[in-house]
Amino acid sequence: MRHWRRDVIELASLFRAAFHTWWTRRHGHAPPTGDTGARPLPEGAQAGPSDQPSRSSDPVAAESTLWRMRTTVKDEPGSLAALCTALAAHRVDILSLQTHPLGDGTVDEFLLRAPGALEGSEITRAVAWAGGADTWIERADTHDLVDAPTRVLGLATRTALDAAELPLALRQLLGRCTIRSLPAVPVGGGRGPDGVPVEGVLEDTVMRLRAPEGGVITVERPYLPFTPTEFARARALVELDARLGPRVPRSQDVLTLPEGHDITVRRADTGDLEAAVAMHERCSARTLSMRYHGPVGDVDRYLKHLLSPRFGRTLAVQTASGRIVGLGHLLWDGDETEVALLVEDAWQRRGIGGELLERLVAMAAEAGCESVYAVTQSSNTGMVAAMRGLELPLDYQIEEGTLVITARLDAPVEETDGAIGVSRAEAP
Repeated sequence: MRHWRRDVIELASLFRAAFHTWWTRRHGHAPPTGDTGARPLPEGAQAGPSDQPSRSSDPVAAESTLWRMRTTVKDEPGSLAALCTALAAHRVDILSLQTHPLGDGTVDEFLLRAPGALEGSEITRAVAWAGGADTWIERADTHDLVDAPTRVLGLATRTALDAAELPLALRQLLGRCTIRSLPAVPVGGGRGPDGVPVEGVLEDTVMRLRAPEGGVITVERPYLPFTPTEFARARALVELDARLGPRVPRSQDVLTLPEGHDITVRRADTGDLEAAVAMHERCSARTLSMRYHGPVGDVDRYLKHLLSPRFGRTLAVQTASGRIVGLGHLLWDGDETEVALLVEDAWQRRGIGGELLERLVAMAAEAGCESVYAVTQSSNTGMVAAMRGLELPLDYQIEEGTLVITARLDAPVEETDGAIGVSRAEAP
């Protein structure tokens, strides 16, 4: 009965909040300003007024700021109404609301538009006076205006088309978090991670899910505990991925090298393992050591891991006869992203490495990565030149002959200068 009463009262409250939102928009509230590309702001910028003025002619609402806020309230009638009233008193519009039921309360998640002069701390203080607890707030952007069901359906569609999208979809679903996929059997041998039950495990700020191919997907978000609702959504996304099985997009590009040969660049997966091993056999020991930084005799066992879409994306360069002569890997490494290249000796110095690297970096930028790094040797002049060819800000770190080059993706990646012609085609 108390839940019925809470629903009726809060429905009325939400109607009142919706009317307030309509009224203020009707009378001069500007649309949200600024577009951060859906990337979270630094810790120090998560509270405070926006420095972007709106175009509103209303001097009272001279600027506005979007906020994402979560707060925990008691599961009793009137709790949500009190929050809505407190926010309305500060001229804060509620643009969307999600509820996450808990055992002894409810986590309410809001998307808010507030006057630009209103500090985030003032909002949380008003919410605390209205009964909210464990309140968390950060700046939002226009991408957050998409309602939750639409966003989840979009992420499900992306995951259905490409198995490599699962970690990215989970990050967009859950916000700033660290995602690691641990194989059931480590590449270097030894004991794998402890298994998890089919239903997964939720432990406050950490969730562990059974990976579709075995192993464990671990998601950590130290700054904000996961709710059971978020856990259920993440588990459903992983279950969808498992049911669909291995898959990569089948599109491909046909490139014309300067000397006139045509090659094809396409996505690769574990189905290309045999062809990739054959390429290894045609590569010199020096080329393999430049790529893998270890004993050349062990390199084949890394390929299955590298080709799995669970750990990133792989591009293959294929000749007209179907032989793979180059591989480029974009590897998800927790919060970071690694790029790696291998081009068969006979096909080096033809622009293939640079073409692969540009495509991989463009993929990383599209996925929202802030930087990519390459691990190589200081004597690998080809890789160093390819990274410089991106014309992005670079950072170099060298230790005992190992060179780590990090490229910041602040600037757009320029398209190829025409040295290699491109025509696109769909794979049969």
